[in-house]
Amino acid sequence: MTSVEKLRLGVNIDHVATLRNARGGALPDPLRAAQLAQNAGADGITAHLREDRRHILDADIDGLMALLQVPLNFECAATDEMQAIALRHKPHAVCIVPEKREERTTEGGLNVAADENKLADFIAPLREAGSRVSLFIGAEEGQVRSSARIGAAVIELHAGAYCDFHAEGRFVERDNELKRLADMCTLGHSLGLEVHVGHGLTFDTVKPVAALPEVRELNIGHFLIGEAVFMGLPAAIAEMRRLMDEARA
Repeated sequence: MTSVEKLRLGVNIDHVATLRNARGGALPDPLRAAQLAQNAGADGITAHLREDRRHILDADIDGLMALLQVPLNFECAATDEMQAIALRHKPHAVCIVPEKREERTTEGGLNVAADENKLADFIAPLREAGSRVSLFIGAEEGQVRSSARIGAAVIELHAGAYCDFHAEGRFVERDNELKRLADMCTLGHSLGLEVHVGHGLTFDTVKPVAALPEVRELNIGHFLIGEAVFMGLPAAIAEMRRLMDEARA
């Protein structure tokens, strides 16, 4: 793998649905956002169907499966209900994430090391159905090794701490977190895992992560939807793509 290999951008449309649900009704339409993102060069669309349906709804997943020409990355918790929905739709990718009802956003990674048997049983039928299974984890050696052991195809490393330290001006801690991400990218790749990174990335924080040669995909949502308020979604995606490509070059 070389540092010039193209880096994919997955655009998460959850928070278009958050805006819609805040008022009720049909607008803004997350399917329209997905179409705009696809046309603007997104390599995939991510949507998280939460147990409480706080943003993405079941009908949105139905619509995305019918609409998209790029892959859908279906995020969900490891529950029987979500497994059944994933098996019905058979999306390109299923990303398993931890979920707590009271959290505003995903606060950390899965504890794969503590739940290897349960998660292995959960992902097996998804793999057999043809979906690529991704596990959203912290940049921790034990979690990376456990993910490889249970047969995940992909890990997505949580970049939240790195981004938070940058925003708070805690640059020594930021750089330490970036090194930890880099080390776990290298380890994951050495174990045969495809490595993705997501959560909290912005125009200011994306380039050091995009430069990590083992990373194959970044998944970015909240920031892009926020920037779309000011500059439009296609322009926000184009700028993120420009920064990613610069870092990769």
